Amino acid sequence: MAEEEEVAARTEKVIRIQRVFINLLDSYSSRNIGKFLSNSVVGASLEEITEEEEEHGEDKSAVPEASSANLKEGTFQIVGTLSTLETPCPSFAVETYYAISREDLLMHLLECDVIIYNITENPQQVEEAIWAVSALNEEISHFEKRKVFILVSTVMTWARSKPLDPDDSEIPFTEEDYRRRKHHPNFLDHINAEKTVLKFGKKVRKFATYVVAAGLQYGMEGGILHAFFKLAWSGEVPALPVFGDGTNVIPAIHVLDLAGVIQNVIDHVPKFRYLVAVDEAVHTLEDFVKCISKSTGPGKIQKVPKENAFLTKDLTQEDIDHLLVNLRMETLFVKENFNIRWFAQAGFVENINSILKEYKQSRRLLPIKICILGPPAVGKSSIAEVLSKYYKLHHIKLKDVISEAIAKLEAIITPKDVGEGGEEEGEEEEEEENVEDAQELLDGIKESAEQDAGRLEDAYIIRFIKEKLKSMPCKNQGYILDGFPKTYDQAKDLFNQEEEEEEEEARGKMFPFDKLIIPEFVCSLDASDEFLKERVMNLPESIVAGTHYSQGQFLRALSNYRDVNTEDETVLNYFDELEIHPIHIDVGRLEDAQNRLAIRQLIREIGEPRNYGLTDEEKAEEERRAAEEQLAKEAMEEAERQHKEAAETAEKIARWEEWSKRLEEVKREEKELLEAQSLPLRNYLMTHVMPTLMQGLNECCKIRPDDPVDFLCARSEPSARLAPGARVGASVLSKRLHRRGPRGSAAAATSGGENGGTSQCTGSGASPGPSSRRPGCIAPIGDESGPAGGTPPSPEPPKRLPPIRPTRAAEAGHNWGGSRRSASRRTNYPSREASRRAGRLLRRRTHSVCSGVSGSRTLLW
Repeated sequence: MAEEEEVAARTEKVIRIQRVFINLLDSYSSRNIGKFLSNSVVGASLEEITEEEEEHGEDKSAVPEASSANLKEGTFQIVGTLSTLETPCPSFAVETYYAISREDLLMHLLECDVIIYNITENPQQVEEAIWAVSALNEEISHFEKRKVFILVSTVMTWARSKPLDPDDSEIPFTEEDYRRRKHHPNFLDHINAEKTVLKFGKKVRKFATYVVAAGLQYGMEGGILHAFFKLAWSGEVPALPVFGDGTNVIPAIHVLDLAGVIQNVIDHVPKFRYLVAVDEAVHTLEDFVKCISKSTGPGKIQKVPKENAFLTKDLTQEDIDHLLVNLRMETLFVKENFNIRWFAQAGFVENINSILKEYKQSRRLLPIKICILGPPAVGKSSIAEVLSKYYKLHHIKLKDVISEAIAKLEAIITPKDVGEGGEEEGEEEEEEENVEDAQELLDGIKESAEQDAGRLEDAYIIRFIKEKLKSMPCKNQGYILDGFPKTYDQAKDLFNQEEEEEEEEARGKMFPFDKLIIPEFVCSLDASDEFLKERVMNLPESIVAGTHYSQGQFLRALSNYRDVNTEDETVLNYFDELEIHPIHIDVGRLEDAQNRLAIRQLIREIGEPRNYGLTDEEKAEEERRAAEEQLAKEAMEEAERQHKEAAETAEKIARWEEWSKRLEEVKREEKELLEAQSLPLRNYLMTHVMPTLMQGLNECCKIRPDDPVDFLCARSEPSARLAPGARVGASVLSKRLHRRGPRGSAAAATSGGENGGTSQCTGSGASPGPSSRRPGCIAPIGDESGPAGGTPPSPEPPKRLPPIRPTRAAEAGHNWGGSRRSASRRTNYPSREASRRAGRLLRRRTHSVCSGVSGSRTLLW
């Protein structure tokens, strides 16, 4: 029964979900710890690990399996803070917080079962960790269940500890010696935080506190050792630097092993509250650097002064302190009481292959291997050169590889000075043993070149290229193989496996090949013979000189290429058999002399670069270039805008001129139309109205009534001889004369009183000419007031006629109803002249009336 209850209790612990808070989830250490715990089952470390599981754990990948992530009911739920807002939220985190207040942060901490504060990377987190443990300790009375606080510190709090035995400095420190530890001067805050955490948490049932002193962390993205990995991978230096003599011992641990220690602390809740997390190895700084250099770099190291460490951009002050520490430590309690599935228990050097694999996968530093094939002059070298700069790959040319190999052989044969030894004595001894082999190989190369007019046999070429492809730079970054292999047999000899491995792989279905050097992408460029010949003919003489693009060599090389690739077994068929299908590009159809379209297509097929990205200098150059392009773009847009505005202004002016011309044309056409429409009415008035009206006016002048208006009205109303138009004209004129009164209207009917008789006018309806008219008669329309058939006035709406001003005769005193004697005394003009002026005035007024009537009818129409 007791055993069943224990199993049931364990099952409940596994099923129950625990919420874990970790600070700065976007940092190297906290991110990997959080990711490990998110894939770990609560209580899993309570079960002992069998030998089979240990053997399986050695072969498994450092990344947790997805199957463990599916156990969501029993895994840890991770929440935490982020250092920057731009950092994307980790996929394994349930919640993340950024720049929240202490009050809100405390609320989130109270919601968690486990609080982990990692102060190994960011010293600014020390203060927050001290506040967090103090605030939680004040809220201990409100805890419904036990909370665990874990402070992940560093072994730098032990850096100045005195040896346990002055006579034997190799005796390591253990967890039991933590009260004797002496901190490094730069880590005073860290040891104060450790003491504060240990001070609290004495009530284990409510609040348990622990301190885990971790060694130098490595694995996954690299940690502090990332600076050395990057320097070795890039191949920028001939040897990796070792700061100082390199004999200082550095305690270290894989970051996932550190996460395993934390998992055991959460599950076991041990009584011992200060733990040390280091692996079993005793490695010096020289061991670390030399291992990195041999596995992924030039294979050489160089000891430099310690001060040179501050010149490395990727190393901070805390990183340098970790690298220069000299401390031997051993973790006894963890080994004896915890169940840890170690990733690198034996240390860094013994697990370098798996650590290097983790590093490249985490940093996405996978090599890109490309092979470009095609006929001569198709553009293989130019395209390969652009791609090598874009992807930062090594451009492998056949001629350069042969020259480099011969130079190395000659360097091996040439004796070196005695003073060149130093750190390379072991390598020099190996080279001396191979002097005979190098001399024999060099003699064979020279003999082969002499026999075949300077050309080497395929065996030598394939040997040199294979050595180049297996070199460390090509294994790190990748390569672009330019124009080789050319035949099926060359490809088979170049990429096949070694003889020992070939027998084992021959049993498989697929043809055996060396996965380390086989290209990932194969590009086949092609074009017609006419296109290639025309391209070579258009090349400058400076480029053609000294190359195989002379007429005879080019045609011979093109013919050989066509002959080789018409067979059944071509080099492209070899890659098709390996399921590496070539990318075919017809350069002739693209019609691009610079091959920009072909390069763009290849970049789309290959994808993004797989390296560290741009350096600081490259970023500055890229920013400068982007700024220049932006300025040029803005200048171009401004010029285009000004040109557009000028064009719009010119177009506006042209349209305005055209509109003005059309408006004038419309006005002219409207005027002509109005004139044409007014002619019938004018003719009607001249024929039927004006003669009758003038007859009435002449009679009015003869009779000289007291009221001429009443006289005209009385004459026009009963008279049957007046036409409607005449009656209208007479009424209008009568009303206007009526407004002026008797005095104003007398001037219009002045007679020739001085001559002693009444003026005589023609009695017919037709208007007499100027020669046959008697003085005092009113002339018809078309006489002196204007031509009868002239241009009519502008078609304006009829206006109200202004009052008739008295003529000079009226001003002289001539009026109807007045005294002749007084009038004759006040004037100096003859009566005939006065009659003519009065007649002209009446004709003008009558013409205005007619024009107004015509305009009104036109507007109404």
